[in-house]
Amino acid sequence: MNNDNKNKEKIMIRKYRYGNPFPTGAVACEIAAEKKEQTAFRLNAEGEFTLALAPEDCVYGLGEAVRGINKRGWHYESCNEDDPIITEKRTALYGAHNFIVVAGKKGVFGAFFDCADRVLFDIGYTDPDELRVKAVADFDLYIVEGKSAVEVVREFRKLIGDSYIPPKWAFGFGQSRWGYRCEADIREVADGYAESDMPLDMIYLDIDYMDHYKDFTVNKERYPDLKALAADMKKRGIRLIPIIDAGVKVEKGYDIYEEGVEKGYFCKDAEGEPYVVGVWPGDSVFPDVLNPEARKWFGSKYRILLDEGIEGFWNDMNEPSIFYSKKRLAGVLEKVASARGRNMPLEEYHGILGAIGTLANNRADYAEFFHDTPNGTVSHLSVHNLFGCYMTRAAAEYFEEYQPDKRYLLFSRSSHIGMHRYGGIWTGDNASWWTHLLLNLKMLPSLNMCGFLYVGADIGGFGDNTSEDLLLRWTALGIFTPLMRNHSTLDTRMQECFRFKDKKTFRNLLGIRYALVPWLYSEFVKSATRGDMMFRPLAFDFPDDRRARTVEDQLMVGEGLMIAPVYEQNAAGRYVYLPEEMKMIRMRSATDYEETMLSAGDHYLEIPLTETVFFLRKGHALPLAEPAKCVDALDETKLRWIVSGNAAEYEMYVGNGESKSELKTALRKLKVPQEKK
Repeated sequence: MNNDNKNKEKIMIRKYRYGNPFPTGAVACEIAAEKKEQTAFRLNAEGEFTLALAPEDCVYGLGEAVRGINKRGWHYESCNEDDPIITEKRTALYGAHNFIVVAGKKGVFGAFFDCADRVLFDIGYTDPDELRVKAVADFDLYIVEGKSAVEVVREFRKLIGDSYIPPKWAFGFGQSRWGYRCEADIREVADGYAESDMPLDMIYLDIDYMDHYKDFTVNKERYPDLKALAADMKKRGIRLIPIIDAGVKVEKGYDIYEEGVEKGYFCKDAEGEPYVVGVWPGDSVFPDVLNPEARKWFGSKYRILLDEGIEGFWNDMNEPSIFYSKKRLAGVLEKVASARGRNMPLEEYHGILGAIGTLANNRADYAEFFHDTPNGTVSHLSVHNLFGCYMTRAAAEYFEEYQPDKRYLLFSRSSHIGMHRYGGIWTGDNASWWTHLLLNLKMLPSLNMCGFLYVGADIGGFGDNTSEDLLLRWTALGIFTPLMRNHSTLDTRMQECFRFKDKKTFRNLLGIRYALVPWLYSEFVKSATRGDMMFRPLAFDFPDDRRARTVEDQLMVGEGLMIAPVYEQNAAGRYVYLPEEMKMIRMRSATDYEETMLSAGDHYLEIPLTETVFFLRKGHALPLAEPAKCVDALDETKLRWIVSGNAAEYEMYVGNGESKSELKTALRKLKVPQEKK
């Protein structure tokens, strides 16, 4: 990174240091801090960095957050938080992604607040014409310059390093549910998809597969031979993807617990003893993943399941989530017991409810345990946002040691910028709400800005009961997201696609996804290796189009495609804005589709549940494969093409996509046939 003050015109990123920040690991290439703090921001009396906002300025970024693509008008907090009720009033979700891009009449720049602790963003909430940012601890501020939002993001991605690239089969469709309790349930799901002639590449194992919720164990009554089951599923083109939770059960005789205690690899309380909290197994402790030795030890435990034939994992509960601390639980139980047999007035009753509400994820509890880091002992509270990132890093680093050239599937619920180098994320415990379908769409570009490309939401919604039309519309969006997983929680309606009446449409939608895999995988790898965004707001591609700045329910995808999903209940279609002439593709199946050129401007399009509609810019081409039962069975030598205008060639990544070294030789420039007239 060029930071020579004699060549200021070449400098794209400037760094300013405030205090002595804890190193987060977010930045992949170090640059020297500027001596003079000449940033775009002013520092006010409250210690906030402020920036005047013009009416036309847009503020993008913050990765995983509620509300719109343009973040103006609300306040946000980087404080990784497990709360399954995700509504517009929330200020924090599961990730800490402190990067924003300000784009307006005066130009474009980016700002990254590299801080291990909380950062507060007030983006026109207190004062509609002012941006305010306040970090509660020391931090590095990076100002990223560029001529456009796309260029700013590209420069920022150079700073934070290359994005994780999963194996190609991870671009297939996955089915998950908390409630697949035994091997018979797994086989029922695999058979259900096969009998309905629907493709499937992954079945996820939630906490039910474990022995009493103990990490890296298998319940032998429910899954008597996981290795044989994994091998049998793989013969059918299906990988099993187990969950790994952050909390390790406190239990004598449990080798991972006893070994971790012996070696001092768990987070400790003020007296130096393992800090005990309540999570799924009851009494639990957290691996000290900020300690390099402990991180290497915990990562090595993934080998237990790798040896069973497992090729992918999802890390969960790693904010870390706490149901209760032992001390706080004792106090609340005492308060509840004191009310036994008494007539409680309203205030006292609500006081007890309030006390119970303080049990889970209480920030005061986070201050009571500590990490041993290369920078000394630190309170968990001050590095809370890093835990999920470093847990996922533990696994990724072990995979690199175990099989350096093999690509494994790895994604996480909690994250921090920097984790994008080790794995992807899913957007947490959403609900079967139409608003969450739209929120899924709006999060995609913001996450891409922060380096997270392998992303997706729980299709159909995790909590509550989905409906057939909601699942169909959400699946129609999901066919474009790299991580495509249908996931639901215990005690909700079973929402596997084959259980619904309109099996044909689900079959066709999944068929379209598999036809798109060669294109989707190629666009993903190109974005990952070139520092580009796979999903972009229209304003990024059409910065001079004032109308494009206001469109938040359409996205550009890859080099030339635009999506505009239907996201409202009972809608027969929707209005779509085209910034330029584009080709509309109306697909009923992977082989049954219509191509129509549409002029720039507004169009109302009828889009029944049985159809998927998207758009292709002129000068671009879209390769389509014949659908298959799984990604491994796709034949990339026989492609059909949708062409818009004069597209001469298409860059496509070929091969099985399982090795890292393959990427060096897998890129092909394919000749594109002439557009059909």
